[in-house]
Amino acid sequence: MAADEVLLECAAALGSPVLRFYSWTVPAATFGYFQHYADLEAVTPLRPLIRRTTGGGLVPHDADWTVSLTIPPTHPWYQLSAVASYQRFHQWVADAFGEVGVAAELSPCCRKEVPGQCFVGAEKFDVLWHGRKIAGAAQRRNRLGLLIQGSIQPPPVKVTRAAWEQAFCALAARQWDVVWLRFESDAELREQVQRLVREKYGCDEYNRRR
Repeated sequence: MAADEVLLECAAALGSPVLRFYSWTVPAATFGYFQHYADLEAVTPLRPLIRRTTGGGLVPHDADWTVSLTIPPTHPWYQLSAVASYQRFHQWVADAFGEVGVAAELSPCCRKEVPGQCFVGAEKFDVLWHGRKIAGAAQRRNRLGLLIQGSIQPPPVKVTRAAWEQAFCALAARQWDVVWLRFESDAELREQVQRLVREKYGCDEYNRRR
């Protein structure tokens, strides 16, 4: 969470989108910035329980594939409405599953069953597999850029994360002429991340403040 926030803060200065795939060293859960901690701690045993900088509901990170995308304000994607941005990101996710032989589609409407829990039910344009939600995302937009944080709960089929990530990147190269370059973080950026861990995301007071 800290790394994603720092990438958002640096988006305008970097001037190019940054795609980040990451995993969790321990089972954990994140929840949307405006959610109430007390409402969520009773519905999941996963800890730590961390407040995201983006919106949305409760997301388990015990077996998911996590991805984030930061976009500078000069990029055409930044000009999209929140709904159009959500749809574009999830169509990209679904198309990448199609590339590896998994039939996924976007949800045509809402099917929310439990308030605050992201993967129970579905919002419009979430990614579905046989009617079950397998991918969702949340966004935050400010003058520095746009941050999209996504979680994929992989379906029980024979597809590897590496194959899906490769397809995800290849689609962007083919559809949008993206040229991927490896991002190398410097010491200053890494220190900013550690500072946010110490002062924000790693602090119980911050995570429980609502």
